[in-house]
Amino acid sequence: QVLLVESGGGLVQAGGSLRLSCVASGHTFSTLAMGWFRQAPGKERELVAAISRGGIHTNYTNFVKGRFTISRDNAKSTMFLQMDRLEPEDTAVYYCAAKRTFLSGVRTGGYEFWGQGTQVTVSS
Repeated sequence: QVLLVESGGGLVQAGGSLRLSCVASGHTFSTLAMGWFRQAPGKERELVAAISRGGIHTNYTNFVKGRFTISRDNAKSTMFLQMDRLEPEDTAVYYCAAKRTFLSGVRTGGYEFWGQGTQVTVSS
């Protein structure tokens, strides 16, 4: 079982920045493909960004490209999401997710473990 704990959410004005963190425990972190998802009120959960086990490969959805950066520190079992130039449309609960894998690429689906989520609110 993998336990994921997110932190770093909050209230920020449009154009501002936040950095989310996700600490994992219960499994060797370097064998987990990781991702950030978000869910806004009344909408389905959607993938924001994903990163491979070693951190070499990343994937972003179009609406965050150039604004968000996903990264990980395997020595600290932690994944990050740096969010810059935030927009009101980015308001959502952000979740980190993990998938056990032997493969080296990113995963856009099939995640097994989820955190409890952290609220991000961007005011206009």
